[in-house]
Amino acid sequence: MSGDSVKESVSLEVLRQKMKDFAQERGWEPHHTPRNLLLALVGEMGELSEIFQWKGEVERGLPNWKEEEKVHLGEELSDVLLYLIQLSDSCGIDLSQVALRKLHLNALKYPVNK
Repeated sequence: MSGDSVKESVSLEVLRQKMKDFAQERGWEPHHTPRNLLLALVGEMGELSEIFQWKGEVERGLPNWKEEEKVHLGEELSDVLLYLIQLSDSCGIDLSQVALRKLHLNALKYPVNK
């Protein structure tokens, strides 16, 4: 996904609040239960999987992919991320903090062998 646009850094908290506002503005919050969000996330994972389904192994950076394929991939990755953020929020989990904790636990579990 190339382009000359300036990349804006964004936190999970900003995305969480934007998704919360988006759902509230549309009256969707009552439907955004943990179960419903999980099922939506699984559906989006299926759509993401379909992109790779018949491609075999692909190279990092996707050098042989068309630009429109990369755009589509970015859209599906975004859907997965946004549903994951909404799911964690619906469950009262601070995804940023638990992800940092999990990275620390993984470092302890899998130390660097020198």
